[in-house]
Order: sequence, then structure tokens, then C-alpha cells
Amino acid sequence: MSKFSLVQPVVYVTRDLERSLGLPLNTVNYYIISNFSPFAKSICEDSKNVLLIRSKRILDTWELLARPETKEFVEKIKNVQFLVFKPTTKIEQVCLDNGWRLLNPGAKLSSFVEEKISQVEWLGAMAQDLLPSFEIKECSKVEWVGKPFVLQFNFAHTGTGTILIKNKRQLLSVKKKFPDRPVRVTKYIVGSMFTSNNVVWGQKVLSGNISYQITGLKPFTCNRFATIGNDWSLPDKILTSTQRKEYEKIVQLVGGRLVESGWKGLFGVDVILEQSTGKLYLIEINARQPASASLESQLQILVSTAPDLTPSTTFYTHLCALLGVRYVSQKIVEIKTGAQLVSRVTEPKMRRLSEKKNLQAVARGFKIYNYNNIKPEADFTRFQISESLMAGHNELNELGVFLRDLIQ
Repeated sequence: MSKFSLVQPVVYVTRDLERSLGLPLNTVNYYIISNFSPFAKSICEDSKNVLLIRSKRILDTWELLARPETKEFVEKIKNVQFLVFKPTTKIEQVCLDNGWRLLNPGAKLSSFVEEKISQVEWLGAMAQDLLPSFEIKECSKVEWVGKPFVLQFNFAHTGTGTILIKNKRQLLSVKKKFPDRPVRVTKYIVGSMFTSNNVVWGQKVLSGNISYQITGLKPFTCNRFATIGNDWSLPDKILTSTQRKEYEKIVQLVGGRLVESGWKGLFGVDVILEQSTGKLYLIEINARQPASASLESQLQILVSTAPDLTPSTTFYTHLCALLGVRYVSQKIVEIKTGAQLVSRVTEPKMRRLSEKKNLQAVARGFKIYNYNNIKPEADFTRFQISESLMAGHNELNELGVFLRDLIQ
């Protein structure tokens, strides 16, 4: 029997099963609905609290919610409440149409906090202090200043959400394509990036573990801005105690603003450590469950010895906050190691690892999650391990090199 138990029934509906695995499958009052695949079946085996829906294609979360199998499954659960990875207006509408309670904070608030233009308004006076220097203007009015800078649209648009402008010709091409679109023009910062999964629980902001954000490494991705993994060991080698305190301050400021906005549950804070100055800048707020929260929670279960879940795992804390459990003095379990790397779709016909390579990876301690995605830069294979994969900034260690060579 799992030591985890939810005070009320929760059904996590997700396109990708891995996102729901922040709690053990035998957690009391925890249910999962996801897409069927042989891989998903092998993980869930015959768990009665998991529904895997068969379809001719991978269904999005709102489509899974709308399926008749879902309605039949949840009819057997009293006082059911729903949880998703990230809310959308479509998801909210399906829940509304069926009279279901969705635990996630509203999609409108989530988007307003995350999107690059509205985020500045949401941050208010803090924007100038936390973000790299920036301007907001129409794309047609952006001028080349003789050195690279970052151009960001309010939301990602077929991979053009964030662009590193390297020359005047490149800028003219973007201006011609999106002349009237508002953009955030940001100073280009060279340095290493970090992220943390944090939780708003009532009026309390719980700061999570800091992980190094693995970004843009080939052959895992072709996009230099793509986040492809995390390493929880590396921050101790790079960040000073002063920089850690500064990170904590940023998390508390962002979290405090979220409290004022009525937020509950998980949120991610990404920062960049400027190589030349050692200063930390806020670069992204994920107003949702960050993708690394599931693995972080699995790693926390491995190291946690507290029988009463105080301190608690990140994902369990997220659920308690959303369910309105009273906060007492809980803290998030500290971890010092563990990592993951995601191989993205980088060519039209991606190939899975051979059985031999798959066995080699498992023998080294990797868990492997395959995705049925075909869109460029979508997740293809996720590799997770309880050890480190990075020797330094943008530098794989021996285990990371093994993985890189394995997928080539």
C-alpha cells in the first residue's frame, strides 16, 4: 500500500502518461486517463485506477475528456475532480459542459502570466528589476542595433516564439512576415540556465529544488532555445550561496504575485546566470505544472524517509494545494542528484532505439519513455536517471556522452 493518499478523488487526464507519474499508481483516490500504447500498458499493467483510451491517433487532453469512455469511467467515482497538465479554454469548456470541477487555476490567468508581452504587465514594477533589459514595440519598428538580441512574440507561433536575431537581414525577414505583431525586444544574455518547480499553497510560497536546464544540445534538438532536460546535481557546482539566495528571492517575488492573483499549485521559474557578471535574470514563468515535476517527485520518493510526508514531494504538494488541504509546516523534499534528457523530433522519419541499444541504456540505469509524436521538435524519447548527466555548462559527463552516442 502506498503511503500517499489524497483527501478527495482526483482524475488526472493527460495526453502523455509520463506527466501523471508524480505519484505512485497505487495512491489512494488517484486516477489517470491517457492514450493507449503498448508502452503505457506496460507501465500501468492492470491498474484499475488507470484508463488507457484506444484511438487511431494520439488524442489531446480535451479530446480524452470528451470521450464516452471517460464519462463511463468517472461515473463510478464519487465527488470526482479533474486535473490536467496545463488548462486551456477547450478543456475548461468540456469540464463545464459535463458539470465537472477542474482543479487547475484558470487558463486565462495561466496564459496572461506566461506570455511574453502580457507577462510584463502582470509583473508590474518588478519587470524592470527581474527581467533582462527590454522594450515592447511593433515588430515593424524594431531596428538592428549592431549586435545580437532576442525577439519574443507574446506566444509561441509554430516555433517562432523566441528568436535570436543575429544580423540585419534576419531581422528584416521577420519584420516582413509579422509587421504588426507586438514583440518584446530583450538583451541577449550569455550564460547557463536554471529552473525550479515551486508551489503556491494557500498564502505560502514553497520554493523547490533548483536544476540546471539542459538547453539546445545537438543531436537531441535542432533548436538552440529548446529545453531538453534537467540536471539536479550541477547547480551545486555552478551557483554560489549568494546566487542561490538571489534565486530564492526571485521565486518568492513571483510566487507572491501569483498569490495576489489567486493562483494555486505548481509554477516554474527559469533564470539565466549571466556569464560576465554573475547576475541572475528571470527569463520565464511557467504558470502550470512544469514538465520536470514528475521526475523530481519520483527522485524525492527515492530519498524521502519521512513516514508522514513532511517534508513532501513536489507533485504531492501540488495536489494538496489544489485540493485545499490546510498548510501546516510542510516543505519540499530536497534532492541533490538525478537528471533527464529528451530527444526531440529532428527529422521526418525518426527511428526508435534498437532493442540492443535499449537494453544498453536500461543496464546503465535509464528509464525510457517513448512518445508517438511526429511534429518537428516535439518530444520523441525521454531518458531519466537518478544520476547526473552534466559535467558543466553545455558539457555532458561520461554518462551523458554515452546517451548522446547511443541515439546517433
